[in-house]
Amino acid sequence: MTKKQRLLLIKEGLERTYPDADCSLRYTDPWQLLVSAILATQCTDKRVNMVTPALFERYKTVYDFALADEKELQGYIRSTGFFNHKAKNIIASANRICSVYNGIVPDTIDELTTLAGVGRKIANLIIGDIFKKPAIVVDTHAKRLSFRMGLTKNTDPTKIEMDLLKIIEPEYSSKFCHQLVELGREFCTARSPKCDICPVKEGCKKVL
Repeated sequence: MTKKQRLLLIKEGLERTYPDADCSLRYTDPWQLLVSAILATQCTDKRVNMVTPALFERYKTVYDFALADEKELQGYIRSTGFFNHKAKNIIASANRICSVYNGIVPDTIDELTTLAGVGRKIANLIIGDIFKKPAIVVDTHAKRLSFRMGLTKNTDPTKIEMDLLKIIEPEYSSKFCHQLVELGREFCTARSPKCDICPVKEGCKKVL
């Protein structure tokens, strides 16, 4: 079975089980998604969503974040962990967006990854969910599942991203990643995957 044939069976299972999969972070504009994604580093989306309503009420625009007092900002995001580093990155990113991009979140991987705290994972989330361009978000779920399923032999996130971009239809790439998150949480867990009842077992190399 080729990777594309395998992917077709996996996609059928994912679409059947998670037809409405989407980003679980709550946001109303590109900047808010960027902030939420930075906060979600080594933190759950659920926790981030508990923090951001008050945060975005206090700082309503990217310009507000650029002028934020670092200590005050830390207070709003403390429960997400690594709050000192995250506050510094958020303020630095806001300043760069305001000074270089006229307050508008850029729409390319190369530009996004010049922002403090933004690597390819976050950049791809923005590219895919905001700008609707082909994008593969290689988080812990995508890394674990794509290897188990036989869609890649690599463990390096960038190499995994390139492997998946070769076989996944551009218009499906972002949704595929959100579906993997759902599958990874419910069935294909790190320690005890439920392979016998997994909805994508027909295409999974681990099962076959």
